[in-house]
Amino acid sequence: MNSAKNAPNQAKLTPNLGLKHRNSFGLDSTAELAYEITSADQLPALMKELGDKKLAWRTLGGGSNVILPESLPGATLLINILGQDLVKSDDANSWLEVGAGVNWHELVAWTLEHNIPGFENLALIPGTVGAAPIQNIGAYGVEIGEYIDSIEAFDSAAHAFVTLPQEACQFSYRDSYFKQNPNRLIVTKVVFKIPKAWQARLQYADLAKQFSESNLNPSAKQIFDAVCAIRSKKLPDPKVIGNAGSFFQNPIVNTEQCEQLSKQFPNLVSYPDDNGKRKLAAGWLIDQCGFKGKRVGPVGVYENQALVLVNHGSGTSTDILNLAKSIQEAVLGKFGVELEIEPNIF
Repeated sequence: MNSAKNAPNQAKLTPNLGLKHRNSFGLDSTAELAYEITSADQLPALMKELGDKKLAWRTLGGGSNVILPESLPGATLLINILGQDLVKSDDANSWLEVGAGVNWHELVAWTLEHNIPGFENLALIPGTVGAAPIQNIGAYGVEIGEYIDSIEAFDSAAHAFVTLPQEACQFSYRDSYFKQNPNRLIVTKVVFKIPKAWQARLQYADLAKQFSESNLNPSAKQIFDAVCAIRSKKLPDPKVIGNAGSFFQNPIVNTEQCEQLSKQFPNLVSYPDDNGKRKLAAGWLIDQCGFKGKRVGPVGVYENQALVLVNHGSGTSTDILNLAKSIQEAVLGKFGVELEIEPNIF
């Protein structure tokens, strides 16, 4: 084989790349040096170069869970590694290998087309596969961490590729080892282990209500369609109005605090947590503070879902974060509960 073909290809460099269409908030942001990563083998040489030049760097996937400043100095690595394959299957499980740049929702649809149910509750979550484990994305009672077998990543500290098994990823609610150690590991591939013993998961009220009016035992595809319908009704399309989906995490409190709040606020919305605590509905808390539908200059709170902050067109990261701070202060003052921002602030 020609040795030139064996040499790792170089990442494409675009200086001063505008990222308005690479972030779902639609924020005007310019990357000083944007590198398109289409293959994991581009990373070792590039990361050595950035290290030698002492350049700041960060990775960007679909940009659906980020708040970008007007300028990103140094290097921005655009992760566009594609490909998904069913690599192994036995009587109990299916194993999928998926590139970090694959669109998450498109992967969910692909699994159902190939009769591999399990991800349907996570339909229509924006972003890429590589970003999914960092945030440990979740919806309607399912978190992606439970389906991850291992993750391949480039360790910028060791300057080597590493494979992390599920237990090393330290998954918890909207958290992971990757999130706790930012700018160290660049996810290149995710291996999913999906049990074949499938069961519909309908414990969340919106989904349960969708199927309660009949004796229907829904299929994975019917749940997928229902989740898409519910999310589309609640959440604005980023192509129409800039947003990053749920902006705050649902706060987790102990049962005593939840009981005290329920006495004071009888309509308090909460759900049981896996660790015996209670998860409060952040959207309900924000709504009770009068922010639902409120507009502050070029940004605001979505009229149909108080958990979503929106950019009406010309907002900046500063505008969004100032509004978020006002909401956090109001919720803390009224309920004594701290709200944590979900998107990554660059």
